[in-house]
Parts: sequence; C-alpha cells; structure tokens
Amino acid sequence: MGVVDAVQPAVEPRDRIAVSVKDVSMVFGNVHAVRSASFDLPKGRFLTILGPSGSGKTTLLRMIAGFDRPTGGEIFINGQPVSAVPPHGRAIGMVFQKLALFPHMTAAENVAFPLKMRRHDARGIPEKVERYLDLVRLGGYGSRRINELSGGQQQRVAIARALVFEPDLLLLDEPLAALDRKLREEMQLEFRRIQKELGVTTINVTHDQREALVVSDEIIVMNGGSIQQKARPVDAYRAPSNAFVANFIGVTNFVEGRVVELAGSRATIEANGLHLAGLAADATLAGGKPCAGAVRAEQIRVAPKDGHLDGLETVVDGLVVDCIFEGERVVYEIRVPRLGGVLMRVFDHDPESHLQFGPGDAVRLGWNARDMHVFAK
Repeated sequence: MGVVDAVQPAVEPRDRIAVSVKDVSMVFGNVHAVRSASFDLPKGRFLTILGPSGSGKTTLLRMIAGFDRPTGGEIFINGQPVSAVPPHGRAIGMVFQKLALFPHMTAAENVAFPLKMRRHDARGIPEKVERYLDLVRLGGYGSRRINELSGGQQQRVAIARALVFEPDLLLLDEPLAALDRKLREEMQLEFRRIQKELGVTTINVTHDQREALVVSDEIIVMNGGSIQQKARPVDAYRAPSNAFVANFIGVTNFVEGRVVELAGSRATIEANGLHLAGLAADATLAGGKPCAGAVRAEQIRVAPKDGHLDGLETVVDGLVVDCIFEGERVVYEIRVPRLGGVLMRVFDHDPESHLQFGPGDAVRLGWNARDMHVFAK
C-alpha cells in the first residue's frame, strides 16, 4: 500500500526537501521488511515513523542512517543519493534506545567526542560543548561521569552529543522506550522543545502512539513493511486511512456489518439487523460488501438507562461489564446486545461523575454519524 495523505500538503520545492525516500524496499531472505516505501520530508520538520514490532519502521530508519543498504529504490538526503554512502559519510546525528555513552568519560567529554573525531578546532570545543549542555538543560553537569547521572540526564547527554556537530539530520531510534512513563512524557516534550529551537530535521521511530502525537509535525504509520498513512498527527487521528490506522492510534471500537447504502461521503451499514450511519472512509466500499464501522472511545456518550442522549443519530442500550479508574478518566467496558454482543470501550472524562456506573448497570450509548468511520473488510 502506498502513502495516503488525509490532507494533501502544498508541494515543497525540491531544495526544501531534506530526505526523499523513493520506492525503497528491503528484503532479508524471504522476508520483505520494507515494501516500496516513498515519502518526502521537508527541512526542519519532525517526522515520527510509528508502528508495531516487525512493521519495518526500524529497518527504514537504518537505511536512512546507512547501516543497511536498500535492495530496491533510492534514498536522497539534501537532494543527493546516499545508498552507496557509508554512515560516517552522512551528516547524521543519532540517539539510540541503548544510548552507547562512554562510561569512563564525563558528560562534557561524551559531548565533545564527535567534535574531536571530526577534527574541529580544539580551542572552540569547550565553548560549543557548554552551549549544547545548556541547550539540554545540563549546564553545570559537564564534569559528572555517566554513572553519576540519572536516566533522564543521560538521555540529555546523548541528545547533546548527537547535535553538537550540527548534523543535517537527527535520527531517533526509540530512545525513550526504557524510561518510566513520567520521565518518558517529560522527555517527549524536551525533544519537541529542542527540535523546535534548533530547527533540525528529525526522524523518530517509536511504537508509542502518544509520543508520535505529541512530538511530531508529521506521522508515518507502518504495518507489514508498508506505509499505511502519512499525515499530520491530527489527521492521522481524526481521518485514519484504513482500519489498521484507526485501530493502532487511539482506543477504537469496531462494529462489523455490511454496506447497505452509499451516498456521497455518507455510508449506512447493517449490523445485526440495525442500520447505522457513518462516514465512508474507504474508497473500496461497495453495496452489500462486508465492512467495519470504527468509533473512538472518547466519541461515545454514555447515560443511565432512563437518561437522554438528545441529538445523537445512533443510540443503543448496553450493560456495563467493567470500569477501570485511570485517574484523569474512567474507561467503561460495555456489552451491546443489539450489536451482536460487541464489547465497547467508552471514556468518561467528567471528574464529577467518575465511577457513576458499575458492573451490571444498564446504560445507553450514543454517537453521531461523523464519529463512525466505515472501512471495507
């Protein structure tokens, strides 16, 4: 499957394109790790390649870095083909999940290392190192050894080391995966701040959907070696190109049925004898064919059995199976007999009504046609 853009961006001039991937493939034996991937990344943008394990995202990043050579297609950096250029010949900074910092060196010595390897003027190195330690908010920590720094501080040293020689491109290979949730979320904001401040073109690889939404200007979603969608975060979330993207980003409920009517952008499906209206999100939808309606958990409204859900186009009865308190929200799992017993997840963000329902409670669920995206099966 090729790239699908929810909203087509304006075409960038070629001299504004930092990275251009043209029909790139990678085959290991009988395994197609990446299949005919193509995309352009303008200079100064933050792109995240998102997908599950085995989707091809890391292999694609390794080809851009020069660690793997494509078996098909070509990669251009600043307009120049680089498939035959070794990693050290590309002006690329990298931060890995395993930070590969030198434990016998201080933070400042780690940051200075790429400058010394590139034979920068030794007289200017201390000032530059100090500037980049300040950038990552480690001013005054330069004399500390790596084992004297916290996990988050080590991450910052790795970022400074990757940026200090002013690369054309910064590549991030799941550098936050080993951190605890609070620190990971803090560092996501730090990555975004630093990237915006420097304007360095950045490609990040992760399986963390929140991270992708928080830090990125654009997202590529991959599965099975293929690019499923390339879009702004808001468009990938609100207008997924297919059922995989809808399911992978966010918490999504699926109702299986068949198409009974198509009228412009509107689709009506039949599910267990009930007609439901939604948006036709798939060009391959056809009358009478199997389909799936996707509704995100936060787009479903819930009310007591005798309550009102005025103005909603679809309203069904349900039975609460479980409720999970997550602090800022409650997640209800609700069985819907009228839809064949499908189990739907619903978010409740109202702090005043937290845990207003419990297992066994009868409720009503509702949503509008614009909230259901219909995909072919």
